[in-house]
Amino acid sequence: MNQVEMVQHLNVNFKTLEEFKKFREFGAQELSMLEDLEANMVENDIESPFYGIYYGDKLVGRMSLYRISQKFDRYFEPPQDYLELWKLEVLPNYRGRGYGRALVEFAKSFNLPVKTNGRNQSSDFWTKMAFEPIQYNTERDRGESPFVWFPQGVSEQELD
Repeated sequence: MNQVEMVQHLNVNFKTLEEFKKFREFGAQELSMLEDLEANMVENDIESPFYGIYYGDKLVGRMSLYRISQKFDRYFEPPQDYLELWKLEVLPNYRGRGYGRALVEFAKSFNLPVKTNGRNQSSDFWTKMAFEPIQYNTERDRGESPFVWFPQGVSEQELD
């Protein structure tokens, strides 16, 4: 099984809610997906934005992946739908095993541009994943540190 195949779409249900609680113990508050999950709580909602990797029956890595419409694209040229990757996290005892890479590669497998916001000291990880920091725009980025992945034929939008 390759790394992209190990990523699973997570159902929005009480089992996933319990798994997410384990991440809150280790992660930064801004990474907490509990509120997102609770707000979308519909038993086995197949349209959830959550993806994860299990080691046995334990969720060890997760992320949110949202598709953003072309009409809101302020990052890519030509303007198009893109993915916004949020709250990528791997439990501490499972880091360094390729789970974070697998989640990112899964997002890239849609062959749409991907935008994320780098957290403190995460620049090296995003660079290894072939993401690039983009020119900061105060109005657009509002204190975030955007990193983007460009599929072939896509580039950064020119700032006005």
